[in-house]
Amino acid sequence: MSPRTLALDAALQGWLDTFGGREHPVLAELREATDRLPDANMRSSTLQMQLLALIIELTGAERILEIGCFTGYGTLAMATALPPAGQIVTLDVNDEWTRIGQAHWQKAGVAERIELRLGLAMESIEQLFGEGAAQSFDLVYIDAEKKRYPDYYEAALDLLKPGGLVALDNMLWKGAVADPNDRSRQTETLRNLTRTIHTDRRVTPVLLPIGDGLMLARKRGAMLPEPSIDSLLDDASE
Repeated sequence: MSPRTLALDAALQGWLDTFGGREHPVLAELREATDRLPDANMRSSTLQMQLLALIIELTGAERILEIGCFTGYGTLAMATALPPAGQIVTLDVNDEWTRIGQAHWQKAGVAERIELRLGLAMESIEQLFGEGAAQSFDLVYIDAEKKRYPDYYEAALDLLKPGGLVALDNMLWKGAVADPNDRSRQTETLRNLTRTIHTDRRVTPVLLPIGDGLMLARKRGAMLPEPSIDSLLDDASE
């Protein structure tokens, strides 16, 4: 058995798209409508959203924040996994794209679980803090402008309950983060944020090669002090 992740050729990717999860029929319609757009590459991967939907069901998440809605494909995937009283707040600046999603949310019967806030993401986030939303979310999903990812990540940790999960899309950036010759601003931002999260004691992280790279980081509770080297040596000698 190889310790390396499989390379996905077209056939294997097709198999995963078919059998990797189950899409709600209206979600499949929205995916197809999104993929006909010129900016279709902005859609989150099918398998990625199936994973987040499963996590929502496993954890019993009831309150979600999505930073970056696009056509609402990810929004709908998460909303259908929520309990009837659950809520997802989704942020975007583009009314044309989000209107596509709204029609499908209605058709799927989950529109009442979704609150769309139009405007600049950080302004909407500041409004949430002003409304007392700190430590009120179970999951924050980030898929918006990459240069603001560090700001969104920090805000997410403040908005999450202890034990909540932040998920960040595009963290492999088509492989560019591992290319030392790529010094573009977006690549550097994602590369540096990955290093930050990797050493951030406030979270327990894992970076998955799903879609364009999905970083999951669970917000930890009260932090225990780091053990000293002397205590570790004493424990080892007992």
